[in-house]
Amino acid sequence: MDNGLQIILEIAILASAFPAGYLLSYLCRDELKMGRRWFRGIAAICIILALILAVFYRNAPIILTLDYIAIVALISVRKSYDSKFVSGK
Repeated sequence: MDNGLQIILEIAILASAFPAGYLLSYLCRDELKMGRRWFRGIAAICIILALILAVFYRNAPIILTLDYIAIVALISVRKSYDSKFVSGK
């Protein structure tokens, strides 16, 4: 695959993490407050692993998957602090 096309595809896949994160947080509004600690932990672990793998292993699909999970988890953490969103009003 052409290198430019691959980069565009990777950016598009990572960009799709934002709507997926918002959709997941919308569907699971009642669990956002309880799972806040877990979402932070998942995001931290994914970011650390992605950085380590980027330096030593350089396997793009694994790094992109970890970044995708981290983005979704961070959106869930962010939306868990929004009281209007969590209460559903």
